[in-house]
Amino acid sequence: MANPLSRARYVLSAHNYRQLPPDQGCEVAFAGRSNAGKSSALNAIAQQNALARVSKTPGRTQQLVFFEVAPFKHMVDLPGYGYAKVPKDLQSHWQQFLDGYFSTRDALQGLVVIMDIRHPLKDYDRQMIDYAAQRGIPAHAVLTKADKLSRGAAANTLQAVRMELSRVYGDTVSVQTFSAESKQGVDEARAVVSHWLDV
Repeated sequence: MANPLSRARYVLSAHNYRQLPPDQGCEVAFAGRSNAGKSSALNAIAQQNALARVSKTPGRTQQLVFFEVAPFKHMVDLPGYGYAKVPKDLQSHWQQFLDGYFSTRDALQGLVVIMDIRHPLKDYDRQMIDYAAQRGIPAHAVLTKADKLSRGAAANTLQAVRMELSRVYGDTVSVQTFSAESKQGVDEARAVVSHWLDV
C-alpha cells in the first residue's frame, strides 16, 4: 500500500503567530522531549531519511516546523525540551506560543506524543497530552526505542502506560510501542496520522 505521508515536504518554520500558515485543512502535531527520538520517528513514518533533522544535539527544534503532506494537510514538529539549554525568556515565549497554538488552532486534528519507552510519562509528556485533552482532540502516545528493551519489558511498559493514561484521560489517548531502528510499530503510527489527516 502506498504511504501518503511519503509526499511530505518542508514548507515553513514559525517562531510566532504571524508566521503560521492559514488556519485551514488538517494538522497533526508531533511533540516529544529532547532525545525521545521524535525526528527519527517522523522520518520513519514518512519513509524519508532527512525530513526532520536528526540532531546529535537534542532539542534543536526551536520553531513549529510544518511539513506539507497534501494541500492544507500538515504534520507539525513542535519544539522538544528537556536537554535543551534554553534561556528562560525563550521558554516563556514557547509556553505562550504553544498555549495559543493548542487553544486556537482549528486545523489541529490530533497530537502524537513521542516518549522514550525507558522514560515515559515525564512532566512534559503529560503537559502535552493535557493540551490535547483540554482541546478535545485525540492524542497518540508513541513509545520509541522499543528495540532497547526485551519484548517482555516493552510489553509491561506499554501496559503500564496504557493503564495510567486510561485512568486519567479515558479512551482519548491511544498508546503503542515503536522503533525507528527495527521498524516495529511504524505502520501503526503511520495509519493513525494518515487517518487524522484524512489522506
